[in-house]
Amino acid sequence: MIIDLSLPLGEETPTYPGDPAVKIRPWAFIERDGYYMNALKLGEHSGTHVDAPAHFIPGGKTVDEMPLERFIGDAFVLDVRSGVGGVKLDEIPDSGYYDKIVLFFTGGRELSPEVALFLVAQGVKAVGTDAMSIGGETVHTILLTAEVPVFENLANLEKLVGKTFTFIAFPLKIEGGSGSPVRAVAVVE
Repeated sequence: MIIDLSLPLGEETPTYPGDPAVKIRPWAFIERDGYYMNALKLGEHSGTHVDAPAHFIPGGKTVDEMPLERFIGDAFVLDVRSGVGGVKLDEIPDSGYYDKIVLFFTGGRELSPEVALFLVAQGVKAVGTDAMSIGGETVHTILLTAEVPVFENLANLEKLVGKTFTFIAFPLKIEGGSGSPVRAVAVVE
């Protein structure tokens, strides 16, 4: 079974305050041009997307430089919606993270720097959240310095709580990109 974890990408897609709005304009029409195509205008971090190290780290790897293995792997969801404020260490299990993609079902909460440091020390492959942002500048810097990709604006995580699955979310190969929209999916056995 495949579960779509991506938000629809359209003009109603919410964007982070200050980021460019998504614009989709018809470019060609079958009746006039013999084919149909739209022109897109959007930021790299629109909709469900991944942050590459270059997003916060001067000289950090860009999305086209990241190994593809970082965007696919064994994953699980941690449901941390019941807490208040930043997600704290005492809200998450203390093991089982090595080489895993850890997705946080937060209801809009952000990770604390302590959780980010813990995840890096545990050797996570990638992290993700249903929130618009995984956390502030410190959280991003901790994760991206360790070249841990950050997936944001994930959808349908409630369907995966308590399950293990394969997470797949490949970015566009944007030259020099600080991130990219992704089509994130969970493959559940």
